Amino acid sequence: QVQLVESGGGLVQAGGSLRLSCTATGIGFSINNMGWYRQAPGNQRELVALITRAGTTNYADSVKGRFTISRDNAKNTVYLETNSLKPEDTAVYYCNADGATYSGSYYYKWGQGTQVTVSS
Repeated sequence: QVQLVESGGGLVQAGGSLRLSCTATGIGFSINNMGWYRQAPGNQRELVALITRAGTTNYADSVKGRFTISRDNAKNTVYLETNSLKPEDTAVYYCNADGATYSGSYYYKWGQGTQVTVSS
């Protein structure tokens, strides 16, 4: 069974940076897309950034130029480098991954979430 384990959230001042990491664990699976979403109180969960297995990336307009998504396929890990953080970036950040197990089952998984709080 595939599980996603996140780390790297925390409290930071406006203008600061944080690096989020998410590792997929389990046996016998491959990963297609990996991404980061976020959800602020009272808001819907929204896409922050997405990266395909080949490395193609997609960003929300609100984070373009400030956030960078990357992945290490050998480590089954996706990263989100967040720079020039703003108070409006405050949210719970969730990792997401989809792919297939070697037995042929498709999966679509979420991490447990990591809190990012940006103070003004």
